Amino acid sequence: MKLFTGKRTRSALRAFGTVSVVAALAVPVTAPTAAAAPAAIPPGLSCHTGKHAVDEYTGYALCRNNGSRTQTFWVHLVCGWAPDVDGNRVTLRPGESGQSTAHCGKIGTGIGEIHVRP
Repeated sequence: MKLFTGKRTRSALRAFGTVSVVAALAVPVTAPTAAAAPAAIPPGLSCHTGKHAVDEYTGYALCRNNGSRTQTFWVHLVCGWAPDVDGNRVTLRPGESGQSTAHCGKIGTGIGEIHVRP
C-alpha cells in the first residue's frame, strides 16, 4: 500500500499545511482585537487622551465638563507587562477643564490603551 505518493498528493498536502498554519495564526491575532475595544468616555465630558510627547510611558486624559453637574474622572492606563495604573482623580464643575496623568512602569512594554474612568 502506497501512502502520499506523487506530485499531486504532495502539492495537496503542502497547500493544506499552509492553509492550516495561516488559519492557526489568524485566530490569536484577531481575537484580542475584538476584546480590546476602548471604554466609552463618561457622559457630559469631552476628553482628549494621549501619550506624553517625550515619555511614551506617561499617558493623560484632558477633559472638559460640558454637563450641568460636577463630575470626577481619572485616566486608566493599560501597561502591557507592567501593572495597569490609574491617574489622579480630577473633579470638574460645569464648564471647567482638567487633566489626569499616570505613568506605566519601565519594566513593561509601554502604554497599550488609555481609558477615562468616571
